[in-house]
Amino acid sequence: MSDQLSADFVVIGSGIIGSLTALKLLKQGASVVILEAGPRVNRGQIVARFRNSPRKGDWMSPYPSVPSAPHPIYQPKDSGYLVQAGPYPYPAEYIRQVGGTTWHWAAQAWRVVPNDMRIKSLYGVGVDWPLTYEELDPFYQEAEEIMGVSGAANTGSPRSKPFPMEPVEETWAMRRFRERLAPGGYEVVANTTARNSRSYDGRPACCGNNSCQPICPIDAQYHGGLAAEAAEAAGAKLIPNANVYKLEHDAQGRIVAALYYDPDKNSHRVTAKTFILAANGIESPKLLLLSSSDKYPNGLANSSDMVGRNLMDHPSTSLTFYAEDELWLGRGPQSPSSINTLRDGAFRSEHAAYRLDFTNISQVLSSTQALIAEGVYGAEFEKQLRYRAAHQVNVKNVLEVLPHPENRISLSTQKDSMGIPKPQASYSIDEYTRRGADVSKADFTRIAELMGGTDLRYSPEGNYANNQHITGTMSMGNDPKTSVVDGFGRTHDHENLFIVSTGVMPTAATCNSTQTGVALALRTTQHILEQFNVRTPGPATSTS
Repeated sequence: MSDQLSADFVVIGSGIIGSLTALKLLKQGASVVILEAGPRVNRGQIVARFRNSPRKGDWMSPYPSVPSAPHPIYQPKDSGYLVQAGPYPYPAEYIRQVGGTTWHWAAQAWRVVPNDMRIKSLYGVGVDWPLTYEELDPFYQEAEEIMGVSGAANTGSPRSKPFPMEPVEETWAMRRFRERLAPGGYEVVANTTARNSRSYDGRPACCGNNSCQPICPIDAQYHGGLAAEAAEAAGAKLIPNANVYKLEHDAQGRIVAALYYDPDKNSHRVTAKTFILAANGIESPKLLLLSSSDKYPNGLANSSDMVGRNLMDHPSTSLTFYAEDELWLGRGPQSPSSINTLRDGAFRSEHAAYRLDFTNISQVLSSTQALIAEGVYGAEFEKQLRYRAAHQVNVKNVLEVLPHPENRISLSTQKDSMGIPKPQASYSIDEYTRRGADVSKADFTRIAELMGGTDLRYSPEGNYANNQHITGTMSMGNDPKTSVVDGFGRTHDHENLFIVSTGVMPTAATCNSTQTGVALALRTTQHILEQFNVRTPGPATSTS
């Protein structure tokens, strides 16, 4: 084992949450080492991979898995990294590299609605959070000002301050959705996104390129690569290709070291006063379970047996149809608008809440593939392609799921290329979520009617797409018997181990989880700094 490094804080994971946590610590004078399992990349490399990829519809193609830090890959075939235990498949996609998975996100930066945090008290389902929306509001704002977030005022999430900027210009297609659906009582609004509508923090405004996923070619949308760059500029020592496989503890249960493998499987040891686990809701519980010992035979932070449990995401069903108008999806952001009026209500005692989200992804590729599969060629091919590319649209739901302990991440008996046990997913979709999908089908049908829709194609019954919003698995709560961390992200079992991750969210609500994960992390970091008696000037407003 090589000579060890040491710092005030070790942050494990260089994604958007880990890097912004490190940045806030660094600005108060702390020393920070960031350990990242994957390699260092840059935007130019990713853009080149995307342009050269033969699989343009595969958003993971610019992000290959590396042997020293594998991640799930499903095309052209399943890499088998995330082992499926069923009964329903959970094909999570995420990236292990400097900056993490938000390199290829849709930049949706929603807040939860206040009632999401007390659904047990209000509706008798799920669990309540150990903090209130009002307590999280200033940290949501801090996150939005760092990333540069815009959105509509009427999303159901109250604000004490305005968005940092106005939304990106509305596309023609979304304007027609808004105009034609309004008489039917559907309010279409701009999505809340971390995407510039004007120059912000040294980055340009959105240029309308329709490749937000897998990569914004000009960094108009914020991502973890920018956060990692800012943390390094502030003084972080970021070590790529550092695959952490174990956390060590002392006799009192305090964490004393992180052990990692480099690509040659040489082991290294890093010590610190405080450890912050910032990987996602799959890799973080995997590490805690891997770090078992005589004192903690079930893994670290796991006296409750809740590590890895309550895995949540956002399943979706959808409707594809031909609108009456020529809409020509494909100019501007891929996911620009949605309907948010179904995110909350008394119905949540009976079935899942949901958002309705409209795609703006170009229909040329999917229409071409469909026509070739149908055996259409020549002049008829050209005629059909023009029609389909102009008129084909899609609406999907983003369904709430409830926490269930049997939905979980555990350690597989299989090992990866580094000899580390692979994570295993046990997953199912309950009747509460299925009932929400059934109810939303009526909304799909009415939307198609209002758009003059024809050839309505609903997703197959019982078939749910996955949105890659990995939530739960290390839930926060006041009771150490039913949760992994407290309301500030400190593990109940280890006083100097904190977790910042979407995995600490007790419920999934109906919105993409990244923004809430960042806000919770900033709140945790503020708490850590106050515990160390560091005077803080207040929320950051820029990464520069």
